[in-house]
Amino acid sequence: MQAWRTTEFRIGFALFCLLIILSVLGPYILNLSPTQFNVSKKFLSPALLDHSSWPYLFGTDQLGRDLFTRSLIGLRNALLIGITSVAGMFILGSAIGMISGYFGGWAGLLLMRITDAQMSIPAIILAITVLGVSRPTPLAIILVLILAGWPAYSRVARSVTLSERRKEYVRAIKILGASDARVLLVHIAPNILPPIAFVAILDIARMMIFEAVLGFIGIGIQPPTPTFGTIIADGTKYILNAWWITTVPGLLLAITLCCINIMGGALERSRNKILLGFE
Repeated sequence: MQAWRTTEFRIGFALFCLLIILSVLGPYILNLSPTQFNVSKKFLSPALLDHSSWPYLFGTDQLGRDLFTRSLIGLRNALLIGITSVAGMFILGSAIGMISGYFGGWAGLLLMRITDAQMSIPAIILAITVLGVSRPTPLAIILVLILAGWPAYSRVARSVTLSERRKEYVRAIKILGASDARVLLVHIAPNILPPIAFVAILDIARMMIFEAVLGFIGIGIQPPTPTFGTIIADGTKYILNAWWITTVPGLLLAITLCCINIMGGALERSRNKILLGFE
């Protein structure tokens, strides 16, 4: 992987891994409840600015809950939904794209028309329709995001498969007796990974934003489980007097997205160099 050789990618990857570790272990290290009310300690300013607020590093919200712990759990939920949904999009979209591109015919045409129809439905409309009439559990949100995002992967996979199936090595392998399944999984699938990897990395950021939007409008993961969207939505009512309620989760989300975009940018530049023959 050429991108790994770049300092830019390594920095983004290291920071991203650090954020994942922090989201998993941070709440246990801080040992502060993200859901327990303590009205006597509501609207405490961040301890980084006011030492009397210790141990609430980034202050408390309108119910006296530790904001940093809640933001870390929100980050954990956003990462879980973002990574899992992108993995599902990749598997489903790649499978449909490879089958369509490799076998062609009426079946391939039908799969592409289904793909086009799915792409015509805005993701937010699909999410509101499905989650508005069902309980918005993490699994339901992941399934909705997969349903909304797989067509992009299908198109990339189909394009690569159409190109690869015409090459001499595929014909040679089939003459030697390899099955269609082996050709697809062993020989064509690895060629799909480089172009899709760039899409997948940036899609993690996109799905994290989408999860926050769903929480903000009230159809994401429901309270008392903290999410970026619900924390920011609650904080907008007190933004003039307690700005940290919206700032802390927003800043944590922005840092995470920057790390992902750094990795995606390094991966794209590395891929362009390979295509142009510089490496």
